[in-house]
Amino acid sequence: MLRKMQCLLLFTLISGAVFADQITLKNGDKITGKVVKSDGKTLVLHTEAAGDLTIKFDAIQQITTDEELHVGLKNGKTAVGPVTASDGKLEVATKSAGTVEASTADVSVIRNDAEQSAYDKSLHPGLMQGWNGGVNIGFSVARGNSELENLSLAFIAAHPTLNDKISLYANTLDTTNNLTTPSTVADLIQAGIRYERNINPRAFVFVGADFQSNALQELDLRGVYGGGFGYHAIKSDTTTLDVLGGINYTHETYSNGPLLTPLTVPPTYQSYGVTNKFVAATLGEELTHKAGASTVITESFYFYPDLQDSSDYRGTFSLGSVTKMSKWLGWQNQFSEIYVSNPPEGAKKNDLVFTTGLNITFAH
Repeated sequence: MLRKMQCLLLFTLISGAVFADQITLKNGDKITGKVVKSDGKTLVLHTEAAGDLTIKFDAIQQITTDEELHVGLKNGKTAVGPVTASDGKLEVATKSAGTVEASTADVSVIRNDAEQSAYDKSLHPGLMQGWNGGVNIGFSVARGNSELENLSLAFIAAHPTLNDKISLYANTLDTTNNLTTPSTVADLIQAGIRYERNINPRAFVFVGADFQSNALQELDLRGVYGGGFGYHAIKSDTTTLDVLGGINYTHETYSNGPLLTPLTVPPTYQSYGVTNKFVAATLGEELTHKAGASTVITESFYFYPDLQDSSDYRGTFSLGSVTKMSKWLGWQNQFSEIYVSNPPEGAKKNDLVFTTGLNITFAH
């Protein structure tokens, strides 16, 4: 019996040495563990018996830690050291600046060394780390009076850091009807890359390139190379609205489409019937809004007026949503319109496209 009590006492002492931080709640309960992090609203405490516990910050009466914590205040300052908090006041025993005092209401973040190290790496990830994005897949088949097959694929990825961001996108829409000639009903491919660099928390500069091929408008290839300035008109946890303006160089080539009386099957094409090269303005806006816990709505509009010919302009509009069904799987809907003021003779000015299907998210 005595030996068991000695073992229990030794275990208690070891536990107290390993889990030395203590949280006292306003109801009088005391919890021992290791403070992991806090966002000023909740605090995560790692305990030996129950793992990680999430505690409401305003339910805490007192905090006492032995190891150093990184405490970020709402005024932008950071203090590092053991923390003592009681009755709405917090003290950080720093090595260089002595004791730093603040109100618990002024605390924006608390992190232990491991969490702070992970956060620092997230601000400056290597080029192969820190990517996030998703893949959209949609497919449909119709049989009977038509043999219609439709496949839509889309890919987006972003690499954000503290001061800049790289964005990539690509999407394709292919629709065929094997009972008609020609069999291709729609063949649209879009892709692009953009790099942004912050000037200050609200403003940024950007450069990018966009490419498009559209059989519906007899467009073989359009390349748009440009840059400019952007402004975060709205930047919150749920909504971001960016306004962009700049200049671009556009190079586009149109074919004349299939011959009216094709002599070969599939029909031969007349290539590069029209080539346009011009300088245009880039005017646009991009909106992202989190609608509830599981749905994200995106919208964008861009207008590209030819600076040499005011009658020649182009516009794109996109509206979409992704609703998560699990951590990595969701359902996406996307509507877009592409408008060209002066398409080749015989081609329509605008194309409307609607796609729906699965969304697979990823992070690296």
